Amino acid sequence: MKEEKSKSSTQEEQASAHHDDQVQAAHESPAIPGGEEDRVIISRSYRNLLKSLKNNLNTEDHNNIRAAFELAAQAHQTQRRKSGEPYITHPIEVARICVEEIGLGPTAVICALLHDVVEDTHISLKEIHDQFGDKIARIVDGLTKLDGLHDSESPQAENLSKVLKAMLFDVRVVLIKMADRLHNLRTIKNMAQHKQLKIAAETSFIYTPLAHRLGLYAIKNEFQDICFKITHREDYHEIASKLAESKRARQVYIDEFTRPLEQSLKDLGIPFEIVGRPKSIFSIYNKIKTKHVPFEDIYDLFAVRIVLDVKTEQEKSACWQVYSIVTDTYAPITQRIKDWISIPKANGYESLHATVVGPEGRYVEVQIRSKRMDDIAERGFAAHWKYKGIEGTATRANNYENWLGQVRESLENEEPGNAVEFLADFQSNLFAEEVHVFTPKGAMKILPDGATALDFAFSIHSDIGCTCRVVRVNNRIVPFTYRLENGDQIEIITDKNQKPSEDWLQYVVTSKAKNRIRSALKDVKREQAAYGKEILERKLNAFKVPVEDNCDMLAKFYGFPNRMEFLSAIYLESVDLKKISKKFKAEGIHLVEKKSLEERPPGRPKSPVIGKHNAGKPEVYLNGEPGNLFKYSFANCCNPVAGDDIFGFVLVQGGVKIHRAACPNAGNLYAQHAHRILKAEWGNIAKTDFLADVVINGIDIGSGVISQLTNTLADLGINIRSFSISGEGGYFEGRVSMVVANTDHLQQALLALKKFDWVNSATRAD
Repeated sequence: MKEEKSKSSTQEEQASAHHDDQVQAAHESPAIPGGEEDRVIISRSYRNLLKSLKNNLNTEDHNNIRAAFELAAQAHQTQRRKSGEPYITHPIEVARICVEEIGLGPTAVICALLHDVVEDTHISLKEIHDQFGDKIARIVDGLTKLDGLHDSESPQAENLSKVLKAMLFDVRVVLIKMADRLHNLRTIKNMAQHKQLKIAAETSFIYTPLAHRLGLYAIKNEFQDICFKITHREDYHEIASKLAESKRARQVYIDEFTRPLEQSLKDLGIPFEIVGRPKSIFSIYNKIKTKHVPFEDIYDLFAVRIVLDVKTEQEKSACWQVYSIVTDTYAPITQRIKDWISIPKANGYESLHATVVGPEGRYVEVQIRSKRMDDIAERGFAAHWKYKGIEGTATRANNYENWLGQVRESLENEEPGNAVEFLADFQSNLFAEEVHVFTPKGAMKILPDGATALDFAFSIHSDIGCTCRVVRVNNRIVPFTYRLENGDQIEIITDKNQKPSEDWLQYVVTSKAKNRIRSALKDVKREQAAYGKEILERKLNAFKVPVEDNCDMLAKFYGFPNRMEFLSAIYLESVDLKKISKKFKAEGIHLVEKKSLEERPPGRPKSPVIGKHNAGKPEVYLNGEPGNLFKYSFANCCNPVAGDDIFGFVLVQGGVKIHRAACPNAGNLYAQHAHRILKAEWGNIAKTDFLADVVINGIDIGSGVISQLTNTLADLGINIRSFSISGEGGYFEGRVSMVVANTDHLQQALLALKKFDWVNSATRAD
């Protein structure tokens, strides 16, 4: 045994020495521009990247990585990050994250090093193509933001849509984008607060759920924690400090919990590792909010993970054997068993979860998995390909590829110029859990939780969805809106004369179904528009003007978003064409409104309308300008209070809404309409009152609850606008709408309410 270990050690040393030689060869005299201090920083960063490439690389890979580094370093040499570091350190670190934290290889490293050169420097995509070939050029193009989108409804949605579409030819585009976003978040403290809010909201809206779907759980958790720190600073630091304080006690408890398990696991004869991990700060905050309990009363602050080193064909039986040991030692909570080994999640996640009652009656979640499963759980999609060819993983691989196929289908079916709609649909499906249902022949289909019978029809084939007439679930006829449940068997009966209607969009949740229904509706609308155009031509013949030169103007006059909607409405006889004769006259080949021909004396432009909050000195500065220059108001969805981080959102109909950075709608607004976001800061707020909603949960002690709560607020000089309360099973939930001066005033109220020992929680409503 000792001899074998010594031999193995020698081989490892030789391999390590060989790798160091490769690293040194690849790093030999790279061309690094800049001063001595910059060269030291860049050289150190580049060496760390090369060390992360543990696998043996061929000469071509080495040469291409060095060439990409030198090209990027030269192109970015005059640029610096907000921290003051040379900009090239960013793409180098993105490349390192791709290797170490996602598990990608040399192609991704080259693309990560080059991911900003086309967008931010003089280097063209053609130069990338000529030097590195078609594959690298296409990936870099997928990572490059679109230009010339100033007229787009949402440049952000268009750019995110472009990145997602790159999955059609190479999923590494999205994975590199994840690494790029992760490094930007890790270094975000050097950015202005309003830019931090923009990045956090965009991340929460699309990148976090996408990381979840790609199985990048570690990255998803880090995304959530950093974004939470930006939007809820005080809550973040409060939970972080309590976690730090309880770290020692937590470890003592984990040791006590695992001690009786270890001997039984050793007797099983399977190599294993047990680790205890605290849950993310964001997930703890969510539990505090949803369970209405203080931090101290949350038992499952951590999960215990048992990782087994077994062959692929032994994984399933070994995990269930360990499950048996755990549940023999501690009483299981049977309702909370989750078996993702028998049927893995669509993103490839496999694990067996059990919640048991540990020492002191505390609930503990135990995760049981193999090393392969753990690797996939940590690295997601990239690790999936590593195990793709291993015997016994075909079904799991198919699950992953089926999901990616669904994504591709959704992307391919997206209507041109409709990025906002597409992104909203796509995002809504990313975080959803799954249901597993079956065709009449027993083939399993995985759909997002909440999917309907009509979604199932479209998941089989677009034509089946469009001609769906009747749905049977478990041999019973159900409406199209029936929500699928695990184990359902579904039969679709079609009719070639059936066509989708506008109502169908309300019956489905999957982006594939929505895209196909919209496409079918547009086909119908195009036919209607063709007939409508003929009707309009006959009307305009009297003016001797062509349709093509006047159609768009008339569509706008009648209030339609585009000519197709206008012409279709003419066919459906919902447009009064008699108005054309009354309102217009011909001038050459164009129709001109009669009233527009009248001369008007020049007048002064209208002054901005001052809202009720705009009197006197400004309360808010928008993009550095006094708020009284704008028609602005405070959003009812989040009720900003002085002291909150805020932003302004320009409305289509004019004016600006002021939202909290933590507004539940912030992610959607930033991700899809960031060009309409204004930087907002508080101005003079000394004499201003703000409305804030607070939710209070606790033990119902009887008739004194309401009086004690309201008296406490009255003692603080707080005016209550509304108060509602409901109780059940000895507990109550109250909602108070109160007038406060600022966030400090609100915090005083929350602390005062929490002082009652029968109050479990008092929090600001989202």
